[in-house]
Amino acid sequence: MAEVQPKVKSVDPVWDRLRQEAREAIAHEPLLGGLVHSTVLHHDSLSAALTFRISMKLASPEMPEQMLREIADEAHREDPTLANDARADLTAVMDRDPACHRYLQALLYFKGFQAIQAYRVAHWLWREERFDLAYFVQMRISEVFGVDIHPGARIGKGIMIDHAHSIVIGGTAVVGDNVSILQSVTLGGTGKEEGDRHPKIGDGVLIGAGAKVLGNIKVGHCSRIAAGSVVLNEVPPMKTVAGVPARIVGEAGCDQPAVSMDQVIGSKD
Repeated sequence: MAEVQPKVKSVDPVWDRLRQEAREAIAHEPLLGGLVHSTVLHHDSLSAALTFRISMKLASPEMPEQMLREIADEAHREDPTLANDARADLTAVMDRDPACHRYLQALLYFKGFQAIQAYRVAHWLWREERFDLAYFVQMRISEVFGVDIHPGARIGKGIMIDHAHSIVIGGTAVVGDNVSILQSVTLGGTGKEEGDRHPKIGDGVLIGAGAKVLGNIKVGHCSRIAAGSVVLNEVPPMKTVAGVPARIVGEAGCDQPAVSMDQVIGSKD
């Protein structure tokens, strides 16, 4: 008779920490018990918590919470990378945002994190050629969070969108891994041209508040775009650009500007 092997419990440190933070939050503020229980403690996985939170935030009379929950559950069930990317995004927010002290904050309150997770569901729908439903989710993300990401855009993991007011990312844009984007950033086109017309952002890039990157141009890895800049030309890797139109003003200042979040252009550049 074959020996029965004991089941090995999967380890998910991010989810375990989220649940611990949830219990601590309820102990500290019992009035939030319903919210925290329904969003975290009621579920058995990060995917389930994410799909619940997304569906609750995006629900409307046009599309009730239960229907959105079924759509998001299907996306996470069919594509496990959605939850893995969310873990990387949560870690990015914790590492880079000095206002974030717990994973729970991002899941419950940070619309940048919530918007990118909802986008990931819309992008899955887009890849499945369910275009109208993808557009609907995009519309609700824009209405609820003030973040307009075309579902066709390709965005990596470890993304931190800080504050998230008025973010616009076009349909042929590509954003690499470990990118930090501040409020009022546009990754857009330059007019009515069709086809591949939006920026390609490399890994580890920091894009400052209000920056506009326009056209089918490459922004090299670990580069830094200063706040308020208008980028119309290719940016080499590990450089800082600033101005209208943007020009190279120095080196990136460090190996990982998206992680350091240092936006001061000084003598070290």
